[in-house]
Formats: sequence, C-alpha cells, structure tokens
Amino acid sequence: MFCMAIWLSGSVFTAVVATENFYTIDRLIAKSPNDVFRVVVETMENPPARDLLRYLSSELNRLYFQYWNIAQLPVGLVALSLVSTIPRSRLATWGIVAMLCVVLFLMVFITPPILSIGRTLDFVPRNPPPPELRTFGLLHATYSAFTLVNVVVGILVTLWIQKEHPSQLV
Repeated sequence: MFCMAIWLSGSVFTAVVATENFYTIDRLIAKSPNDVFRVVVETMENPPARDLLRYLSSELNRLYFQYWNIAQLPVGLVALSLVSTIPRSRLATWGIVAMLCVVLFLMVFITPPILSIGRTLDFVPRNPPPPELRTFGLLHATYSAFTLVNVVVGILVTLWIQKEHPSQLV
C-alpha cells in the first residue's frame, strides 16, 4: 500500500507541478509581488521575457518527467515484489505489471520524442503554428492519457489489495 501511495502521489504531483510551472509564468508577468522582477520583465518587454521563462519551465518539466519515469521503476518493482508475496493477489500483481509496462512504454517510445520535438519548438513563433506542434501535442496527449491509465490502474490495485487483505494492512 505504501509503494502504491508513493507511485500514485508522484504521478499526480508531477502532473500538477508541470502544469503550474507554465501558469506561474503568466501570473508572475501579469502581477509579480517582486519589484525587481517586474522591472526586468518591463525592460525585456513581455514576449521575450515570457519566452525565456517558458523555456526555463519547459526544461524543468523535461527534467522532472525524466526523473519521475526513472523513479517509477524501483517503486513499481518493490510494489510488485511485495504484492507477489500476498496470497490471492493475482489482479493486483497483474495491475502492477501493467503499470510497469506503461512506464517502460512511456520511457522508451514517448518521452524521448517529446523531449526532442519540444526542444525544437522552444523560441519558435506559434503563428502560424509550426508543423511539429501537432506531433508534440499528440505525444503529450498520449503521455497524459497513459499516465491517467496508470493512476486509475494504481487506484484499482490499491483497492484490490485492501479488499482482499484488510487484516494485513494494520
């Protein structure tokens, strides 16, 4: 249960942090409580300052997702080894195996092109939209959808463990 809590919390936390990184840029540019920051943004003018901050946010998000992808493997393997010792835990075991497969799929096939294409889009004007933007959007949507699948499966695994073995959780 503890491993599942870490896995689920990390997935949600990473998604929230990545989203908030971009929203924070617009909030700070619109109304920062820091006078020095406001002066620097006004000196640079809004579009270049926003582009620079979005680039920083993008690089941080790329780093967070890479680290989270790697961190999920040991958490998932520990969860798998623990749940496999519990009698009558086939659904939970297969659920964790499925979650690990999703993580590996994202690490190998989705994350590398997201990073590569994302970097080609940094500082590129969006009007007209560059052709790579559609591919990036599809990859990002795929990553998000598979992460959501993992969260749902993780919740189900946690419920199966709790339902089948409530006395072992005390």
